[in-house]
Amino acid sequence: MAMLLAGFGFLMVFVKKYGRSAVTATYLLVSVALPLYILKDSLGIMGGSGSEIDSLILAEFAAASLLICAGAPLGRLKMSQYMLLGLLFIPCYAFNEWIILDHGFGLISPGTFVDTGGSIVIHAFGAIFGLGVIMTMTTKEEIDISIESDATSDRFSLLGSMILWLFWPSFCAALVAPELVPHTAINVILALSGATIATYFACVKLRGKIDAADIANAALAGGVAIGSTCDLASFPQAFFIGIIAGALSTFGFAILQGKVENILKGIDTCGVMNLHGMPGLLGGFAALFIVDGINKGSQLAGIGITVLVAIITGFVTGKIIAVLGRRTAPYDDAEEFELKPEYAQRKY
Repeated sequence: MAMLLAGFGFLMVFVKKYGRSAVTATYLLVSVALPLYILKDSLGIMGGSGSEIDSLILAEFAAASLLICAGAPLGRLKMSQYMLLGLLFIPCYAFNEWIILDHGFGLISPGTFVDTGGSIVIHAFGAIFGLGVIMTMTTKEEIDISIESDATSDRFSLLGSMILWLFWPSFCAALVAPELVPHTAINVILALSGATIATYFACVKLRGKIDAADIANAALAGGVAIGSTCDLASFPQAFFIGIIAGALSTFGFAILQGKVENILKGIDTCGVMNLHGMPGLLGGFAALFIVDGINKGSQLAGIGITVLVAIITGFVTGKIIAVLGRRTAPYDDAEEFELKPEYAQRKY
């Protein structure tokens, strides 16, 4: 919950004039996702977790994937549209989870897909779903609007990143066997450390100077990539995965993002493909080389199905959300928030 609210919430306030909206949207998205997933679980729709604590943890995983998705169109949705996004996303997420992890339609044999910490099911799905949404939710006018940040918004974003970094071991270790919790936690810390170091060097190499957005985001890519094998990788493997993920994510932010946005004709506000999409896929593929006796067919099928379901359902969801209209002023709190004059907030 600290990751969902404080971590994601502050990470997304990097947009200069959209901080109030970003935090409020985070509140609303989490508040829609948790009860909706728990309701699904309690009714036994598309499988069931079997216990209340597992139901809560899985609901939190679903909420995390939703927040990842929302990072793509962030700033271009009305508050009511964020809530609709949550209502549409959770059933799609649960559907993919059922296919991949619960033998839905008999496509993947039970227990043969390796994704303990959700590199594919949580991170890649959320990111690719978000890309599907922005393909239908970005106007030509919005493409030309620059997304501004300042020193204050960057500091808050870095704070959110540090909260996520701090709690990430608990995220990956939430459902592992108790005896594997220490090993899993250390693996995640090593992967995050590797990603942070790689982000620094890659950022300086590619940009010439350190970029706050790269540090706030790509430093977390190790946590994303180690997810699939967080309980199975060795310490050196975890650190190496983190290094690759950090470098890959930084390359995405510095070089690839503009090119991908041109292809999709959409703006990925938070760069979720760079932080969650590519590192998530990296984690899923890394399992092929790390896990002894892995069913490679099931692993590749699970990755392919997730990508396909995410992009199709995301695209359709974007079409539905667009029916509710467009914001007149993207990336600006003023359209929906009552903003007091600065002097009215001061106490003399």
